[in-house]
Amino acid sequence: MCRTTTLLQRFSRLLLMEKSVLVGGQAVIEGVLMRTPAAWAVAVRTPSGDIRVKRDLLPETAKGKFGNLPLIRGSVILFKALMLGIRALNFSAEVAIEEEEGDDGDARKAEAPDGRKRSRSTDLMLALTVIASLGLGILLFFYLPLILTEWIGRYWAFAKHTLGFNLVDGAIRVVFFLAYIVLISLMKDIRRVFAYHGAEHKVVHTWEAKQDLAVEYARTHSTLHPRCGTSFLLFVMVVSILVFSLIPSTFPFWVKALSRLVFLPLIAGISYETIRLTARFPTAWWSRPLLLPGLGLQRLTTRVPDDGMLEVAIRALKDARELGEPSEKAA
Repeated sequence: MCRTTTLLQRFSRLLLMEKSVLVGGQAVIEGVLMRTPAAWAVAVRTPSGDIRVKRDLLPETAKGKFGNLPLIRGSVILFKALMLGIRALNFSAEVAIEEEEGDDGDARKAEAPDGRKRSRSTDLMLALTVIASLGLGILLFFYLPLILTEWIGRYWAFAKHTLGFNLVDGAIRVVFFLAYIVLISLMKDIRRVFAYHGAEHKVVHTWEAKQDLAVEYARTHSTLHPRCGTSFLLFVMVVSILVFSLIPSTFPFWVKALSRLVFLPLIAGISYETIRLTARFPTAWWSRPLLLPGLGLQRLTTRVPDDGMLEVAIRALKDARELGEPSEKAA
């Protein structure tokens, strides 16, 4: 009876969480992007110390029913996050350039007279950038490990069998990913981005704790968060080992290579559903082993922010909430 009651209580909490407003974001150059279900805002600290903000409602295509279907929504959310993230990065770079050159007024004059054409051109560039980013990521973290594993299999019998092949392939993939994180963390500018990443997490924790969005409250929270994109990517690396094991190592190289692309939406979907479930029950005995690797990796991708960084993250979330509040209430 006690066990049944506990399960019901957990299910009730699950339903309540589904109805709450989930917020998330990412760090950009000297700023933070925050997103609610209906709107987004990116706040950037200028070299002069001011905070510049760009915000907008999410398009209807970003709120379609396909984006809410289990397994499918993982790929949809990943693509939308890439699009929005690159847009936010472009804005943060523009702010830095305007401040350095001091030609904010001239920049506005240089805009194309036809706003619609400029918007279409910008959207096209964003789409191409996202496609190029995805292509580079697939090449580096999926195809290159496959090529190396094929080569290793010529000299190591263990890597010739399906299980051994996919374990070696997965191990190389994870090593590449970890090496990439470690290498970029050595860069000074990236370390500041990681500090803004920590600020984003602290502010999201503050929102989820239903506290006032103020620096004194955000300062007390952790820089680690179970729904972080870093954890999601690590899940992708691990889940891919299991999914690619469906393809026997004896299959031709082109079949295994094609499977890396075909199975990517499924891998993203499984990874998203897993991280979403573990985030709902972070203290459950079965979720902690799944959460710990991602939280450990976040010790590399987040740093303790200063109060100014927290102010930027808070400003971004407040603007996103203010703009999206009517739509969220209607939903």
